[in-house]
Amino acid sequence: MREEAPVSRVTMPGGGTAWALTRHEDVRAMLADPRFSSDRTNPGFPAFTEGQQQLAARFRKTLISMDPPEHGPARRMVVGEFTVRRMEALRPRIQEIVDEHVDAMLAGPRPADLVRALSLPVPSLVICELLGVPYADHEFFQARSSLLLRRTEPVPRREQARDELRAYLDELVTAKEQDPTDDLLGRQVLKQRETGLGDHTDLVSLAVLLLIAGHETTANMISLGTLALLEHPGERARLDEQPESIPVAVEELLRYFSIVDLVTARVATADVEIGGVLIREGEGVLGLGNSANHDPGVYPRPDELDLTRGDRHHVAFGYGAHQCLGQNLARMELQMVFGTLFRRIPDLRLATPAEELPFKDDSNIYGLYELPVTW
Repeated sequence: MREEAPVSRVTMPGGGTAWALTRHEDVRAMLADPRFSSDRTNPGFPAFTEGQQQLAARFRKTLISMDPPEHGPARRMVVGEFTVRRMEALRPRIQEIVDEHVDAMLAGPRPADLVRALSLPVPSLVICELLGVPYADHEFFQARSSLLLRRTEPVPRREQARDELRAYLDELVTAKEQDPTDDLLGRQVLKQRETGLGDHTDLVSLAVLLLIAGHETTANMISLGTLALLEHPGERARLDEQPESIPVAVEELLRYFSIVDLVTARVATADVEIGGVLIREGEGVLGLGNSANHDPGVYPRPDELDLTRGDRHHVAFGYGAHQCLGQNLARMELQMVFGTLFRRIPDLRLATPAEELPFKDDSNIYGLYELPVTW
């Protein structure tokens, strides 16, 4: 498609059609253009699953589905929680969390499932501490997040998972409104009182978004990144010799996998020309980040993993006004996990052939259900 018809009509699994953008230039142009809406309740918004709009219409919009003028103030309310400076302040605690889980892996049985031993618990614990969510409840919210993201689940099951997760966070936010704690949600309660912006329902919606996005995305990148490094021993050896190059390597892993395409879908609010094709008002558009990040016009040999590439112009975190709020946190977690894991377990290897691994082909966020490793 990228070579022959870079802007093409495609049929959506949830019904209807949409325009698919496959080139890096076109995806970035669309994501930066305010004439493309993120409103998931718009009838023309691309339907990834049956009942998608039905589910979206039941709840208050979150940051990823807001447009101007409401998006800007809502994002500014919380963006200060994810600055580089604030994330750096978390570094010692994140390192402690990573070391504790590597310790537990080394002390436990072999083979170990890296997903359960490291990939899921590290970002889950970090986001829980950041938000002020009890980590003791992680099995509850991880199970419901997984259901919500699985396209093959029937609509009633996904609705139930969403309702249960919202009810849990509604109760938690209520408690913080009564006694604001020194965490993101507690500070948002105080900000709402000071500014008069937002309300209880807005904060619950924000909590749902950050809790799901804060652990699912990074967890899957840890699993996939570890697999890639195990499958490319030459690239991994370079990291062992030059640990200072890990931040550059993380950018390449993010580009290479590009695990989320769902959040770069939009719907046109006016007639717009993209890539020489006229997209009419009301038509859905998919910004295919994985394709954009493998555009040979931007990335030479795009299907090769080159950890020295170091290009931060990828769209793994999206682009424009909706670019990922937590990208600084995600980058830091990935850098710390890969730096620690291979330093402490230098002979880490797969315990199951790569072709037999269970990939998340049914999920809106790509990854692995299991990653058996030994050493």
